[in-house]
Amino acid sequence: MLRRLVAIVGPTASGKSAIALELAKRLGGEIVNADSRQVYRGMDIGTAKPPIAERKSVRHHLFDVADPRVGYSLALYQQQARVALEGIWARDSFAWLVGGTAQYVWALLEAWQVPDVAPDEALRSELGDVAGAHGWQALHERLATVDPVAAQRLDGRNVRRVVRALEVYEKTGRPISEWQKKGNPDFEFLLFGVSVPRDELYARIDRRVEAMFAGGLVDEVRGLLESGVPADAPAMSSIGYGEAVRYLANEIGLQEAVERTKFATHRLARGQEQWFRKDDPRITWVHGADGIDLQANIFTGACTNVIRGERR
Repeated sequence: MLRRLVAIVGPTASGKSAIALELAKRLGGEIVNADSRQVYRGMDIGTAKPPIAERKSVRHHLFDVADPRVGYSLALYQQQARVALEGIWARDSFAWLVGGTAQYVWALLEAWQVPDVAPDEALRSELGDVAGAHGWQALHERLATVDPVAAQRLDGRNVRRVVRALEVYEKTGRPISEWQKKGNPDFEFLLFGVSVPRDELYARIDRRVEAMFAGGLVDEVRGLLESGVPADAPAMSSIGYGEAVRYLANEIGLQEAVERTKFATHRLARGQEQWFRKDDPRITWVHGADGIDLQANIFTGACTNVIRGERR
């Protein structure tokens, strides 16, 4: 049984999903999601989830596998992704791992040891109160005292991730950075990055955000809330969803929600560029502005060996 994987990474709105779909149609294989928000059911517009018709044309995995009312962890993703990959390989196929959630990608490609620590809602609430009362900086400083490596790696404004790092430390007595030790994967892989110039990337993001709000994001969020998803559920902290929640609560206007979503997505893209660095020798970069046909041709030539099962 050949164990083969091609990963396509890069910042949000760089065109990863479209490239993967075209390649899968041309070359075969199955697509495995590596986006931490596209795992949630009912969250389609704001996560830019591939349409159902596309997911039916090529076999897709790890979309709509999580209930937005409850949390979803890196450990659970790693477990479910491994099950999906083993099934793909058992069918003598290969996988396209596609997404911009760097921790999901590297956890698989670097065989991280991920702590399987169940959420402690009381502790999370307590830590959230600290951030609310004293600002995200106070929480980030607290993390720096117990896990300086994680504090340096994480954007302190991403309170959810900082809380998770503190939660792991409190529950295990070990910093999350120690848990996330690297190993050697038991499969062959190639890793590609899709690069878009910063100005063009921001323009793409802005067009996408405007299309999301025009296409019903607020109604999607309203429906989630009416179905019982709490406004403070981790899933609802996703970019665009949190802003829509605030709009529905009459805390901000619609245009402010749109602009805040654009700004937050720009920040997300910059963070993704830090995880997927241009100088990383493991990543072969392809220009996302070249057009889908040229991109697919470049990938096709580069992927032939791994698809056929030959060594790199």
